[in-house]
Amino acid sequence: MNDFTVVTKQHTDRTVITVSGEMDLHTSPRLAQAATIIPLGGKTLYLDLTDVSFMDSSGLNVLVRLRRRMRAEGGRLAVTGLGSQPTRLLKITDTYELFTTDAAAVGSGSGRRPSD
Repeated sequence: MNDFTVVTKQHTDRTVITVSGEMDLHTSPRLAQAATIIPLGGKTLYLDLTDVSFMDSSGLNVLVRLRRRMRAEGGRLAVTGLGSQPTRLLKITDTYELFTTDAAAVGSGSGRRPSD
């Protein structure tokens, strides 16, 4: 069984969502739901994927939609902690630059967890 968790922490200037487990067809809706209920307008959303061991196209779809939402609301999406399999998925789908560029722009492109 996949132990999938989504933990959200809101700060004045940013929100951090930490995801653990496998992001797939069955679990990705939980991340989408968590992100939907958070007011993100104008803030930076750090999505920490350090503990994500696997991501399929469903997980990628959530990332793309979340990035689009953040840009529309004047915020930024910073994806951090990409492991080898999620990185490989982003590279073969030619979306890697979409997420790593935003992370680098807010100073979190090193793959380290954002400080609380």
